[in-house]
Amino acid sequence: MSKNLVIVESPSKSKTIEKYLGSDYKVVSSKGHICDLATSGKEGLGIDIDHDFKPTYKINSDKKDVVKELKKLAKNSGSIYLASDPDREGEAIAWHLARELDLDVDSTNRIIFHEITKPAILEAIKNPSHIDMDLVRSQETRRMLDRIIGFKLSKLLKNKIQSKSAGRVQSVALHLIVEREKEIHAFQPKEYWSIHANLKKSRKSFTADLTKVDGKKPKLENEEQANAIVKRCHSDFVLSSLSTRSRKRQPKLPFTTSTLQQESSTKLGYGAKKTMTIAQKLYEGIDLGGQMQGLITYMRSDSTRLSDLFVKDAHAYIENEYGKDYIGPVHAHNSKNAQDAHEAIRPTNINNVPEKIKAYLTNEQYRLYSLIYARTVASLMSDAVFSVTNAKFECNGCEFTSSGQMLKFDGYLKVYSAYEKQKDEILPALEKGELFSDVPVEAKQHFTEPPARYTEARLIKDLEEKSIGRPSTYAMIIDTLQKRGYALLQPDPNKTTKTKVFFPSDQGILTDEKLQEYFKSVINVEYTANMENSLDSIADGDTDPIAYLHSFYDEFEPLVEDAYDKMPKKELERVGRTCPDCGGELVYRNGKYGRFISCINFPKCRYTESQEETNPAAEEGQEEKICPNCGAKMVIKKGRFGPFWACTNYPECKTIVSLKEKAKPQPTGEKCPECGHDLVLRKSRFGTTFVGCSNYPKCRYIKKSEKKKESKDAS
Repeated sequence: MSKNLVIVESPSKSKTIEKYLGSDYKVVSSKGHICDLATSGKEGLGIDIDHDFKPTYKINSDKKDVVKELKKLAKNSGSIYLASDPDREGEAIAWHLARELDLDVDSTNRIIFHEITKPAILEAIKNPSHIDMDLVRSQETRRMLDRIIGFKLSKLLKNKIQSKSAGRVQSVALHLIVEREKEIHAFQPKEYWSIHANLKKSRKSFTADLTKVDGKKPKLENEEQANAIVKRCHSDFVLSSLSTRSRKRQPKLPFTTSTLQQESSTKLGYGAKKTMTIAQKLYEGIDLGGQMQGLITYMRSDSTRLSDLFVKDAHAYIENEYGKDYIGPVHAHNSKNAQDAHEAIRPTNINNVPEKIKAYLTNEQYRLYSLIYARTVASLMSDAVFSVTNAKFECNGCEFTSSGQMLKFDGYLKVYSAYEKQKDEILPALEKGELFSDVPVEAKQHFTEPPARYTEARLIKDLEEKSIGRPSTYAMIIDTLQKRGYALLQPDPNKTTKTKVFFPSDQGILTDEKLQEYFKSVINVEYTANMENSLDSIADGDTDPIAYLHSFYDEFEPLVEDAYDKMPKKELERVGRTCPDCGGELVYRNGKYGRFISCINFPKCRYTESQEETNPAAEEGQEEKICPNCGAKMVIKKGRFGPFWACTNYPECKTIVSLKEKAKPQPTGEKCPECGHDLVLRKSRFGTTFVGCSNYPKCRYIKKSEKKKESKDAS
C-alpha cells in the first residue's frame, strides 16, 4: 500500500512530524520556496506588465533536484498533503507545489498547524482544507510590487549614484534612520534647571523635588532664576500633605513577532535576525531525550490571542505552583493591522518548564525559550500591587514632592521579575504637620536632549506602529540596510552605554536624498502603510489585485522615467593615477566585497586592485605576475590569511596564487619510533616549533619536548 505524502518547508520539521504521523505517512521537505519570479522578459522583471501583470515563474536552480524528487514521490503516493507554514508566504509555497505536482488547488490537500505537537499535527491531518487563493494572490501581488520597485529603483540608483539597491520597505526604513539623524544634527539644546531638597529623618535620607512656586509650575531657564528659588527656601519645611494608595501594574501581553524581537534585543542582546533563527529552531523541534518536540508556536504572528485550551492548562499550572491569588484574567489587544491568523508566540506545553529541559537546549535557545515561557505565563497572572506614598512639603510658597513605593503583592512579577526589575523606594515614617529645619536645597543644571538614535528594538517598534511592512520581514530589512552599507549599527561614541544604534552612512544619506527628491510620493510612511492595507484587502477578497497593480504602476513608472531624465549622475572619485594596462584614469568603485580601485574604461579594461594597496606588487617587493590560467595580469590582494595573487579577470577567472611559498619542514636526523619515517621540525598554527613525523597525517607522532619529559621524570 502506498504511503501518504506530506510536504513541509523545513527538513528538521519533517523528521518531527513523521514520528507523530506514523508508518502510513512519509514527510519530506521542499526546503522553502521551490520557485520565484524569473529574471527574463522586459527589464528582467519576470512580469508581463503589458498583459495584466502576468508573472513568469522559474524553478530555483538549487531546487531542481528537490522538485524532481518530489514529483517522483508524488507519483507513487496515496494522498498528498501540503503543509507549508501558516501564513501568506506558506500559502504561496503550497500553490507553487500544487502547480508543479499537478494537484487540484480546489481539492482538500492543504493542512495547517500552528505548533508542532502530536495533537496539533493529528488534528490538522483530520481536517484538511483547500489552498486559499485570496492569500496566494495577496502574496503574489506583494512579490510583484517588491520586484518592480526593487528592480527599477536599484537599477536607477546603481546607474546614477552607485547605490546597491532600493526597496519598497527597505527604503522607508532607511528614511526613518536618515530623518532621525537630521533631527539630531539640527537639534539646539536648551538650558533648564531643577531644584531638590535633601531631607532626613531617623537617619533615613530622601529627596523632594520642586513642583510648584506660588501655586504654578516653575519654569527655570537659567542659573539666576534657580538661585532665587534656593534663597527662598531657607525657612523650615512643613509636611503639608501625606497620602498612601495602592497602585496596580498589569502584566504585558504575550509575544508577537515584533515584541519578541524588541524584548530579545533589549533583554538578551540578540539582533532581530538571530532571534528569529533561534525561534525557528524552537518551533521546528528539539530532541528532548529521544523525542522531537516543537517547543513554541509559530514564530511569525501579529496576534496576542491565546487558545482556550492553553489558557486552561496555564491557569491550572499557575494555581498549582503559586496559588489561586496568582491567576489573572486573559488580556488581548491586537493592533489595528493585525491579521490574527494564528496565536501569539507561546510554549506548546506549559509543563515544558525551561529549567526542566535546559539540558537539551543550547545556551541561546534556553535564554530565548525562558523569555517566551516567562512572558506567556506572566500574561495570565494577576496584577502586581504596590503601596505608593506621596508627601508634599511647603517652604515659603514653594511646594516640593517626594514619593516612595513598596511591593505589596508580586503577582506576575513572581515569574517575570528577571526581565522587569523592581526596586522598593521606601520613605521613612512621616506625620502631617512635621517640621524639617536646616534642609539643604540645591539647584541642578540640565540641557534638553535630542531624540535618541534608533536601536534595533526602537526601529522595529516604529516600523510596526507606522504599519510599514510586516514584522516577519523586519529582521531581513535591518540586515539588508547593513549589508548594503546604508547604515551602521554600533555603540554611540558620545554615550557611555554600549547599546548599539543606527548611524546612516554617507551613501545611505545620498540614497535617501535622491529617493525623496524623485520618489517622495511613493517612498514614504503613509503610502507604504496604505499599500499594506491594500494587500490585506486583496487577502480578504475585497480588492482586485490586477486593478491595484495597474493603479500603482500608472503612478510609479512616470516617476522612474522622470528620474532617469533629471537625476544627475554621480562622478566617480578619481584615485589620481593612471591604469597600467590602458592608460585610463583609475577610480574608486563599490563592489560586493567593499570599495576597490578599477579602470574608468571598465568593461573594456578590467584592471582592478584593492583599495588598501595603491601599488601592491611594489610594496610587497614582488615582480609583476601573469595568470597561468587565462594570461591576464595578476594583482596582490589581502584576504583573511594575508596577501595573495589574484587574477584581474575575476569573476570570469578565479585563479589565485599564494604570495609566499610554504617553508619546507627541516629534517632532524631522527626517525619516527612509530612508522620509521624522518622526524622534521614543524610550526603549529600558534607559531610554536615542534618535532613531528614527516608522514603526517597518516602518522600523527609528535615528540614530547625535553622540558616536559624532565618535569614528568621529576614528579
